[in-house]
Amino acid sequence: MAPGGKEELVADHGAVPNHVLDCVDVGFGVTDLHGTLYWANPALGTLVGVSSDQTIGRSLTALLPGVPEGPQTGLVLQTGAAGDASHHWLEINCTPLPSTDKLLYRIMDVTAWRDRELEATQQANALRRAQVLGRMGNWEWDIPTNRVLWSDALLEMFNMEPGTELDYAGYTALIPPDDRAVVEHAVATSLETGESFTCTHRMLVSPHNERVFECFGEPICDDNGAPIRMMGTCHDVTQDRRLADELRQLADEDPLTGLPNRRALTRELERHLATGGSGSLLLLDLDNFKDVNDLRGHAVGDRVMRTMAAALRERLEPGQLLGRLGGDEFAVVLPGCSERDAADIAAQLRDAVASMPLVAGGTTTRMTVSTGVAGFSSGAGWEAVLANADLALYASKAAGRNRVTVYDPGHYADTAKRVSVQDRLGRALDHGDLALHAMPIVALQTGRILGYELLLRLEDGQQPALGPADFLPAAERSDLVLQIDRWVFDTAVDALVAHPDPNLRLDVNVSGRTLEDEDFAAFVLDRLASSGVAPGRLGFEITETAAVTNLDAARSFATQVRATGCRIALDDFGAGFGSFVHLKHLPVTGLKIDGEFVRGIDSGTRDAVLVSGILEIARGFDLSVVAEWVERPAQVETLSKLGVSVGQGFHLGRPQPLRTVLAAPAKEAGCRFAIPEEARLSQSP
Repeated sequence: MAPGGKEELVADHGAVPNHVLDCVDVGFGVTDLHGTLYWANPALGTLVGVSSDQTIGRSLTALLPGVPEGPQTGLVLQTGAAGDASHHWLEINCTPLPSTDKLLYRIMDVTAWRDRELEATQQANALRRAQVLGRMGNWEWDIPTNRVLWSDALLEMFNMEPGTELDYAGYTALIPPDDRAVVEHAVATSLETGESFTCTHRMLVSPHNERVFECFGEPICDDNGAPIRMMGTCHDVTQDRRLADELRQLADEDPLTGLPNRRALTRELERHLATGGSGSLLLLDLDNFKDVNDLRGHAVGDRVMRTMAAALRERLEPGQLLGRLGGDEFAVVLPGCSERDAADIAAQLRDAVASMPLVAGGTTTRMTVSTGVAGFSSGAGWEAVLANADLALYASKAAGRNRVTVYDPGHYADTAKRVSVQDRLGRALDHGDLALHAMPIVALQTGRILGYELLLRLEDGQQPALGPADFLPAAERSDLVLQIDRWVFDTAVDALVAHPDPNLRLDVNVSGRTLEDEDFAAFVLDRLASSGVAPGRLGFEITETAAVTNLDAARSFATQVRATGCRIALDDFGAGFGSFVHLKHLPVTGLKIDGEFVRGIDSGTRDAVLVSGILEIARGFDLSVVAEWVERPAQVETLSKLGVSVGQGFHLGRPQPLRTVLAAPAKEAGCRFAIPEEARLSQSP
């Protein structure tokens, strides 16, 4: 046996049974001070990849590269590439043998626990990363010691360093008092009942940074039912809360003036009526406001409207709700206010408006306002209250404008029956006095008609004759508009059934009120299915204002009808630039550029820049584009240069009765309905 062999080792250093050294899976070896092996058990040879006999006389550092010479404690060495089947982790300890010049090496294979340790570390890192990305963290509260352990991701969301000590009291101290009471009550109830809790609260993570967290907690009890620990999670929902608040605000806010819109105002009126409240409603209409728009343009008109809204709001008391119904109409809900007091308030508003100079288009102008006043009390419906105020407003205008009139049922009953637009519309529906006119949508380069927009007309033979601008706002103040929109859609489907030419395409307008009708989408889908009309032949148009005002309803309707193959366009796009931020959430297939941008596009104005921007947006969303109000050849030339391929307007074709269009000779109709390849603009959804 070579010097330093097993017998010498046993003789010099105690009686170690040979069979024990031969059977263990821990490698033992004895070397000189330079690392040359004098003796090794079988396990060591296995770990270094040779038999134990072949190790004697060889350098341990040569057999196991990376092993340093000299005493070492707890060195962990990797052999092979990580992840390979042959890789190992070896723990190496080296100690001097007493009273000799030799070293004893002990080598253990720790691959299994080392890999488990690395896997656990990777999982912990992945969990932390997932928590950071998901804006979520976990916590554990040891109740007897009042120590709370927070995940690093959660501490980062609290704007604290990992490992920061923060107990329950310190945590609640960061929560505003109003929310703190909610959190403390939820936690106390959970500890008392043993049930889990969920609550949402704000937290001031820095002097100027307030976040919103949604917290979940669950107590863990001992054998006696006493809570000893509580575990839970916190989720940073600040962005979700802000988005929800913005969407809620937009759904209830007029995009031009920032005032509550018709939906919010009528809901407030309905709430007062439902809770037994009483008060008065003011309905204000700017006199001759149409002249401002026509003479100075819609941009000036918008500035006047915003100025007027701010002036009216400043002159009202807290609790008196001012809103914009649409167009140039405002309304004020005055809770607990008698008709006499409401008339006094209306007179003050009227005088303030009349005395306020408005600078518009470089000149100073003055506006007047006509007002209708109607009292309300429990038991009445908001539509009836609004109708009464509208009748009083009509009387103010009929009496010469710039007046305040209080609704008087005895005085106005007979007149209201004769002049009520709603009554006329109702009778027209019953007696077939509504008609549809078709306005062509034309390919600018070829002049071919790609389809028609259907426009509603009242043809009841009564005087005064009413145009859409006269009767549609009145219809939208009641549920009558729901019946009208269904009639228009039904008539359009009947026309498509009677004229199966696939090139005949019709577009119908959908009002904001109808968007809120949860049954309308189902009605459309059922009617299309039963008629057998190809959905691609039918399109829907929703105004930008209606879409923004009724965002959730617009998204729901558009999603359902688009899924069937129908086209759906956002009409008057850009009128208030309110829908740009929401366009990605509205599944429309096309945009109709508001005519205000087209009116002067050939006169070197900035309209071309705005239209180019709208086109870029449309291309990015793969949407079709139609330009409205095309009234001159020069507009066609400018629009074509910008890349607009389709338009409509009096220059391209005036509205004609739908029956006239459909009765055209087959040859002519075939030409009219043909859609040339070069004029297609992503017409399919």
